[in-house]
Amino acid sequence: MNLRRRRLAVVFRLAIVISVLAGIVLTALGPATVTGLLPYFTIQSNVAVGLFAGHAAWRAWQELPEPPSALKGAVTLYITITGVVYHLVLANPASPFAMPQPDRALGEALGNQFLHTVVPLLAIADWALFDQRGRLRVRYAAWWLAFPLAYLGFALVRGLIVDRYPYPFIDAGQLGYGGVSLSAAFFAFAFWLLGLLFVGVDRGLSRRPGPRPAVDPAVPAPRTGTDDAVEGRPAGAR
Repeated sequence: MNLRRRRLAVVFRLAIVISVLAGIVLTALGPATVTGLLPYFTIQSNVAVGLFAGHAAWRAWQELPEPPSALKGAVTLYITITGVVYHLVLANPASPFAMPQPDRALGEALGNQFLHTVVPLLAIADWALFDQRGRLRVRYAAWWLAFPLAYLGFALVRGLIVDRYPYPFIDAGQLGYGGVSLSAAFFAFAFWLLGLLFVGVDRGLSRRPGPRPAVDPAVPAPRTGTDDAVEGRPAGAR
């Protein structure tokens, strides 16, 4: 990564960190507290991508190698899940799992958009623009499901204790464990496909031809042994 790209990467990553902090702080200005927000996948994925972006920004500033592509793919996938699920499932009136959207004060509404829209878009842009290409493998799409599945287990155990679930599609009190199992299987399959999409895009971008070095027409090409042979002289003779 050249100096210009490193500087741009640092700016992008600092923007992600600031957006995560702004989203959490502004959201906490509403009725929810910071500790009350922590059980949500939204907050956990934002914190993960914020920490990763801060670490990656420091590495770029220090001219160190980029963090592992598999790890960056994972956190980018998780924050993408946050954005996709919010906009297509939770905030979509046509969704069977739509959640009533409360009237939010301006600060809380901005925080909500930072966490569900701004941070996912910045993270995807950072992955597309600055990640090293061709390093993701198909098997990673399955490995990346480990955190969402662990989160599901956490949410169900927590629900048994506090009788409250963060999202309607994993609400065992309403759906029963059979319904939650069907819902979880559907979302796991969708997340696996989304992971495969990341791998496919990574491979597609890695096959793009790089820029060819410029050739100055005023500078003659170096003579080779083939040129000598064409002119009838022994190779190397002058």
